[in-house]
Amino acid sequence: MDHQAPPFFKHGPSPLARFVFFASISLVLMLLDARLNALDSLRQIISVAVAPLQRLAMTPAELLDRTGNFFVTQERLQNENAMLSQRQLVQAAQLQRMQAMQAENEHLRKILSVQQRRGESVVAAEIIYTGRDPFSQKITVDKGSTHKVQAGQPALDDIGVIGQVTQVYPFSSEITLLTDKDQAIPVEIVRNGARAIAFGHGQDGALELPFMAANADIQNGDTLVTSGIDGVYPAGLPVGVVSKIERNATFAKITCTPSAGVNRHKQVLILIGEVRRFRKPELNPAGAGTTGGKTPASRKRRP
Repeated sequence: MDHQAPPFFKHGPSPLARFVFFASISLVLMLLDARLNALDSLRQIISVAVAPLQRLAMTPAELLDRTGNFFVTQERLQNENAMLSQRQLVQAAQLQRMQAMQAENEHLRKILSVQQRRGESVVAAEIIYTGRDPFSQKITVDKGSTHKVQAGQPALDDIGVIGQVTQVYPFSSEITLLTDKDQAIPVEIVRNGARAIAFGHGQDGALELPFMAANADIQNGDTLVTSGIDGVYPAGLPVGVVSKIERNATFAKITCTPSAGVNRHKQVLILIGEVRRFRKPELNPAGAGTTGGKTPASRKRRP
């Protein structure tokens, strides 16, 4: 048995009727809202109810925007970090150069004060080459014979003696350091005035006082200065400090640490002056061309 809806529900009102109906309702609501504000409470209720939906609808766009901002910020921060790191390296290098220049200037001031304090003719020289042979402690400086440098002249820094000029060229000189195994320097212990000869120890950069008696009055920490008896080094220049003493039944093995050194700075002083060289006396062989102790030139013929 077929069941059919009434014609009214089947076909419904016409489109024109619907339009007129809803338009009338809209006009009535607009008038009520404009004149009486009757829909304010309803509008607020609807706004509260729709707010979560609006927030939910805006979430994807906000997430996309935040994600984009995150990556943009990360890239900017990485670029800033790279730039700051590079700037830090540049500033660190500049700081190191400034510190090196400051240390060099301080060293030059000390050298100048040494020159003024000693009142002697000196030549300031700069180290241009250091020998690579570990068994030969030598350096080359940029002053030579054109600057009145001579072989045998002592070299020192702002602290004390570093060595002696051994080779001279027109525009450069070679200085053999005190620590070279072929170098020796007469020294004096400041505490008691005892004299000795300090020899270079070679590769380890130390000095040694050999042939000292086992009961010699010498202690750790004693200061050694030049004695001046060799005619090369002026008296009173700091040489080293006693750092180790080994005594046996016969001799004492004494090791010293040099006071000065070329490993800290590039400038040295060369004392300019005539180097005193003592000539050995000439000895005539016994009985060679002599008679009765007189030379032939001193003998007189008797008539």
